[in-house]
Amino acid sequence: MTQHPPHPSGETTGGVRSVKSAERTIAVLEYLSATTQACSLRAVVTALGMPRASGYALLTTLVNTGWVESDDAGRYRIGIRALRAGAAYVERDDVVQRAQSVMAELNDELGETVHLARLDGAEVVYLATNISRHSLTVVSRPGRRLPSWATGLGKAILAGRPWEEVDELLPDTLASRTPHTIVDRAALRAELAEIRRRGHAVDEQESTVGLRCFAVALGFGPVPNEALSCSVPIVRLGPEREEDILSALLRARERIIR
Repeated sequence: MTQHPPHPSGETTGGVRSVKSAERTIAVLEYLSATTQACSLRAVVTALGMPRASGYALLTTLVNTGWVESDDAGRYRIGIRALRAGAAYVERDDVVQRAQSVMAELNDELGETVHLARLDGAEVVYLATNISRHSLTVVSRPGRRLPSWATGLGKAILAGRPWEEVDELLPDTLASRTPHTIVDRAALRAELAEIRRRGHAVDEQESTVGLRCFAVALGFGPVPNEALSCSVPIVRLGPEREEDILSALLRARERIIR
């Protein structure tokens, strides 16, 4: 997961000097949000280049206020207050509110998992999910972050931007999630051009082996920031089924953005 280091101490933004303690707090919360397991104090301060004493004091404050939790072994993970803040963001988001009823109907129509995601840096963040009614399914819960270049959602959004902007946005090395992930820049550029031509993106097992994802960008402005997708295990797909899914996705997009 890409880490975004805080601005150097004392850097000004819009004429206002940044607050070092606030930057460190945000860095800790983002780091713990991105990890898949509880972290030791040493792991946190090493990853963030923070003095041990300052890191311990900050983590203790965050534990006391509920933003971070600690276990008996002294390891840290994101706390329940962060969950509440994240839930409030999603509940009050205009795009989520516009999309929710349409996503529910799309999920009922297709019986497959439907996702809504937003571009954040070089990653997509899942905002809402309607889970498949089938037992065989793969779900990305709201708040999960994945590389934009490895997902149908991300590629649909990136295809609506000039390549120069995409190239600057992406990391120097495109990490692979599966053997099918596109990690060559020239190949990705060609893929995005093809997505623009046909009007939708396909994640061909690039994020999860055995799963195909169809996605369309939601254009609320000059360039898209959000996309809608339907993820289906390949064993349940055929040419007619794919056409039905794409037609339903396109109809759903028009209802959301109109």
